[in-house]
Amino acid sequence: MTVHTENTENLALPVLPIDTLIEARWIIPIQPHGITLEHHAVAIQGGRILAVLPTEEARQRYQAQQTISLPQHVLLPGLVNLHTHAAMTLLRGYADDISLMDWLNKKIWPAEAMHVSPAFVHDGTLLACAEMLRGGITCFNDMYFYPEAAASAALRLGMRAALGILTIEFPTAYAADADDYLSKGLAARDALRDESLISFCMAPHAPYTVSDRSFERIATLAAQLDLPIHLHVHETRDEIRESLRQYGVRPLERLHRLEMLGPNLIAVHAVHLEPGEIFLLAEQGCSVAHCPTSNMKLSSGIPPISAMVRQGVRIGLGSDGAASNNRLDLFREMNHAALLAKAASGDATALDAHSVLRMATLNGAAALGLEQRIGSLEAGKQADLCAVRLDDISLRPCYDPASHLVHAAGREHVSHVWVAGEARVINAALQGIDDTELLDIANLWQNKAMCLG
Repeated sequence: MTVHTENTENLALPVLPIDTLIEARWIIPIQPHGITLEHHAVAIQGGRILAVLPTEEARQRYQAQQTISLPQHVLLPGLVNLHTHAAMTLLRGYADDISLMDWLNKKIWPAEAMHVSPAFVHDGTLLACAEMLRGGITCFNDMYFYPEAAASAALRLGMRAALGILTIEFPTAYAADADDYLSKGLAARDALRDESLISFCMAPHAPYTVSDRSFERIATLAAQLDLPIHLHVHETRDEIRESLRQYGVRPLERLHRLEMLGPNLIAVHAVHLEPGEIFLLAEQGCSVAHCPTSNMKLSSGIPPISAMVRQGVRIGLGSDGAASNNRLDLFREMNHAALLAKAASGDATALDAHSVLRMATLNGAAALGLEQRIGSLEAGKQADLCAVRLDDISLRPCYDPASHLVHAAGREHVSHVWVAGEARVINAALQGIDDTELLDIANLWQNKAMCLG
């Protein structure tokens, strides 16, 4: 629904000084749901949204230090990438066209054993943040090693990150065992507690790499620290068969018995679900991180998203890592999510454009416990925003900006990005770092022959 609002001029109101006024042809605030505002503006003060109101009224009410005019753009909240492994940009294209377990056992884990280090994580995450910011993503939920190194990269580019306190049972260069992973992750959280752009999740890798004992400890820590739990679950049929063989139950039932299910759980992929499992996820208030492109590329399958939505499961969108998707691109994820839901359900009305936009913004923020801060354009929230140009010939005519964002536009049409009111992308140019430095970083790792073999 497009909303036309008339000028509500009130000359009695005092003119207030503010930092920034962003005027846009269209604004999709996400909340209220299904609304597209025309000729509106966002007033920003101290990194927060002060108001969303008609442009003419905003000009009369506020005196801005800077006014940004976006006459052919749609403005929306910054996108939230609910699941990724950011540093794996350095493994982009390294292991294509093989099944998930071969991908892990024969390619990814051996490569990581050889090359992962704090420098690898910092540089890979820096490349990932640059890619994501240019594509309108302002917050990402990461699961990887050396979270301090990832935080350093994200903070350099001024990006919001939820970092995983990773847990797996086998040793790596990062940690010796599950207890060591938890200890190091919790220490990183303590060290970064004052960084406003950084938050944390408990991040047990998956049911097939984490023991009952570790899950029990993670559940206790998550409850004590009020942290989300972020893990892969029901990604493949092989995972389910192995759980039945080893534990006598499917992975989700095992997690339920271990008291892992609840409003703080982010179930990544959740491809192979029976009706009772969908009901269980909904009943427990769990979130699902839907990664449609990665699921297709690894032939994991198509999750029953329409059924989950009908049951009330909160769905967010994730790119997964660049080694299993090849792009950290939520515009592509939005399009694939919408099309797969329609094709799989046989219902052309499944996942309308506004619902998909909500999945890419407010739903992801809510899964991370950040919905009071980001995910929609509402007064009092952090000014995390992105602007998309709709004046390209490939996007004309435009009858419905929401539909265009999901089905026609791409990340190449993102023109501006703000995080907490600070401009991170201006006229498609990333701020704070130049392409030469990023290319030098990519070439350095390629010259180490990291992606060969």
